[in-house]
Amino acid sequence: MSTDFQQARVSLGARLRELRAGITGRDLAARLGWPQSKVSKLETGRQTATAADLTAWAEATGHPEAAEELTARLQGMESHVRSWRRQLRAGHRPVQDALTVEYERSTVLRAWEGSMVVGMLQTPDYARHIFTRYAELHGTKRDIDDAVRARVRRQDLLYQPGRTFHIVMWEAALHAGVCPPNVLAAQLDRLGGVIGLDTVKLGIVPFGAPVNIPPANGFWLYDERLAIVEDWHAELWLDDTDSLRVYRRVWDTLNQSAVYGSHAHRLIARARAHLD
Repeated sequence: MSTDFQQARVSLGARLRELRAGITGRDLAARLGWPQSKVSKLETGRQTATAADLTAWAEATGHPEAAEELTARLQGMESHVRSWRRQLRAGHRPVQDALTVEYERSTVLRAWEGSMVVGMLQTPDYARHIFTRYAELHGTKRDIDDAVRARVRRQDLLYQPGRTFHIVMWEAALHAGVCPPNVLAAQLDRLGGVIGLDTVKLGIVPFGAPVNIPPANGFWLYDERLAIVEDWHAELWLDDTDSLRVYRRVWDTLNQSAVYGSHAHRLIARARAHLD
């Protein structure tokens, strides 16, 4: 969990504690019908409140007017750390639609991915297996087909002049068995066909290549205004200057180890031959 997010959660907890002044934690828990441990965790920043929690807290402490302020604090936190649990309550399709807006707003997009083929270059069958794996992990709504269609439609942007997609992947992404071999084979054929598109620069960091930073979780950079970073529990939407500078430096560093053109094509062909 990000330090900024945790600090914001602790700050929110302190505000909740202020509102509880004159009421014991045990009494407040009884009023709300909660375990006392929940009151303690919210006040100490060890648990993230929901909007309903905050409204109930404001009313139970006699400060209903504070509900709007508390909810605004929560929304400010979640604009940067968007937990998958909350995002996926309505399914995977709305998440894809929100991302499409950011793609459409951007001119130069940079990506790093070390574990799978990036969504912007996925075939429908490959994407379907990826969404299925994540739906199983998070126990989320199974709107897989809608999510696949939204992701594939977004790929129309690859063929529109005026944007550049500068994508760097680790060679491991070409071999990850997240789908059946025949689906991966078709996906690799798709990658080979992408090389040469005017709007796409596809680089691959080979196995064994010297890297000046450990390859870690995937992320996208949207112009110089936004970084979206994926973790197991959440997406981080970062727009502050310091964070953007760090992720641009990470991308530049990994890109130094990547190969392009015919060299990248040979790595894709090698992975394809391995399947055969």
